[in-house]
Amino acid sequence: MRSRAFAIGLAGLALSAAAMSTVRAEEVVKIGLILPMTGQQATTGKQIAAAARLYMQLNGAVVAGKRIELIIKDDATVPDTTRRLAQELIVNDKVSFLAGFGITPSALAVAPLATQAKVPEIVMAAGTSIITEKSPFVVRTSFTLAQSSVIMADWAAKTGLKKAVTIVSDYGPGYDAEAAFKERFVRAGGQVVASLRVPLQAPDFAPFLQRAHDAAPDTIFVFVPSGQGAALIRQFVERGLDKAGIRLVSTGDVMDDDQLNGMGDAILGSISAHMYSAAHPSAVNKAFVAAFEQANHFRPNFMAVGGYDGMHLIYEALKKTKGSTDGAALIAAMKGMTWESPRGPISIDPDTRDIVQNIYVRKVERVNGELYNIEFETFPAVKDPVKAARM
Repeated sequence: MRSRAFAIGLAGLALSAAAMSTVRAEEVVKIGLILPMTGQQATTGKQIAAAARLYMQLNGAVVAGKRIELIIKDDATVPDTTRRLAQELIVNDKVSFLAGFGITPSALAVAPLATQAKVPEIVMAAGTSIITEKSPFVVRTSFTLAQSSVIMADWAAKTGLKKAVTIVSDYGPGYDAEAAFKERFVRAGGQVVASLRVPLQAPDFAPFLQRAHDAAPDTIFVFVPSGQGAALIRQFVERGLDKAGIRLVSTGDVMDDDQLNGMGDAILGSISAHMYSAAHPSAVNKAFVAAFEQANHFRPNFMAVGGYDGMHLIYEALKKTKGSTDGAALIAAMKGMTWESPRGPISIDPDTRDIVQNIYVRKVERVNGELYNIEFETFPAVKDPVKAARM
């Protein structure tokens, strides 16, 4: 225990020294990209890393006179590993940005280090509302689960669904999704008869789906992380819930573009709410999808867009600071920034440092032999409703 405390103290001293050092012009600006490249969430790391490399390929590796260097580290979604890697990137590699963060616990583990070292932490994936409140140096380019959940609740109530069961993963984003959907659905006159939470690691959805079936709802609202949707849909069909007249609605994580074709015809007609679809019809997105598929030979998903926009945010902030890597100046440059993303118009809320974006309601359809989430309703400029409710 004493040796561990000494190591933590030593790391803290090193971080403080890094924070107090005078900002000087560097030839190289390093971005530490911490992602789950292995394990259950490896698809998240694969997508974000591919998108970050693509952004550099399309926009060059030099910005504001500085050469950008990307350092990718695999944390395998283990928060203690995330924290250790972040310390090493700050102290040893002298990174100017920490980015990535596949799950909420990983993003939260790094927030105190970002504050201490005054290094911007760009959250490209994790979706719990509270993350940006844990450090003034956290900025998010992904989404919050509450953004999609309230829109899904609005749509479900508007279409006449009255009795719901919620099934979510048992961690921060799941709690946000559950609470946001329930509050909005009940406010609209609906009833949530059961709220079920599934273990995050190695989940078996079958017993939870059976409990949901037994509650006789007309809809089941689901959130599981990107990568777990295929297993959930398979078990939903195996247990006959699709034939029992129960409508499945979800956040877009469940209908992940990266896995959609592997889910089969059982998901045709499935409804979800999310901030991105590979089928988004804008010219910007068509160009992005074409370049991504040419470079990687697989379809981009919403994680890819979070990574791509995270790189855009970093580049544009460096342009605004004329290459200065002072953390406070970079964060100030990011606040209020707006641009046209492959997902549509987005901005960084200057008060919360969270993303403001369109949320789309989509239906799974077959297009040219492949499955896509086809957007049919747009809710523009959605802020994180959890923070908005407090203001």
